[in-house]
Amino acid sequence: MKQLLFIISSFLFLVPLKAQTINDTLSNGTIITKDARYNLLVEKKAEINKRAADYKKGTKGFRIQVLNTTDRTQALNAKAKLLSLYPEHKTYLMYQAPYFKLRIGNFDERKPAEDLKKELNKLFPTGVFVIPSEIEYKPEKEKEEASN
Repeated sequence: MKQLLFIISSFLFLVPLKAQTINDTLSNGTIITKDARYNLLVEKKAEINKRAADYKKGTKGFRIQVLNTTDRTQALNAKAKLLSLYPEHKTYLMYQAPYFKLRIGNFDERKPAEDLKKELNKLFPTGVFVIPSEIEYKPEKEKEEASN
């Protein structure tokens, strides 16, 4: 008796777990049955791909060149100093033979870059410049999500 009750109760719980399906008709009259979650998955993947393409594309903006040196150790030490003092800004160390160039920030406008440049002049008294550059730009909505 207990086994029969268990089988009936199991059957009642398993029946509602069936996935919802959608029937689509193609132009040639063929009917396709698919899981309703498939459309949601396709839409989500398209949104992710669009964001990735926009993010990689880059935007015109400004970065601050902090250092231009042939000494790799000096460049790495300066980068470590910037990362500790300004963790909210991304740093970039580039090598263009024979120089190591250290840049910081992704500014879409020149004014905030100039403000940070004034602070950086105190730490690095020579060679701090605002440079027009392609930057990694995040739309405002994504900036808010990243900060939360």
